[in-house]
Amino acid sequence: QVQLVESGGGLVQAGGSLRLSCAASGRTISNYVMGWFRQAPGKEREFVAYISRSGGSINYVGSVKGRFTISRDHDKNTVTLQMNSLKPEDTAVYYCAAGRVTTIQMRHYDYWGQGTQVTVSS
Repeated sequence: QVQLVESGGGLVQAGGSLRLSCAASGRTISNYVMGWFRQAPGKEREFVAYISRSGGSINYVGSVKGRFTISRDHDKNTVTLQMNSLKPEDTAVYYCAAGRVTTIQMRHYDYWGQGTQVTVSS
């Protein structure tokens, strides 16, 4: 199995930036579709972004398009979510996930990190 550990969360003012990293161990992430999800207090977990095994297919939830960028580095066995122009509504726990299907549906992701808190102040 693959283990995932997120890092890079924190407190930032609206309009600022954060870079989240997902470090994988146990197996290479080249075998998996990689995704980011988030969960705000009182809300269900929602899809944020995914990137296919080759990197040729990328998708974002509409609310983050143009602001967030997902990327993968197979040499480092990591996935990154660069978040710019952050808004208070981006406040959530962000989770990295690995799956076998290129999809926004969380049920198709088999492995999950522990999450990292992102708080955007206004």
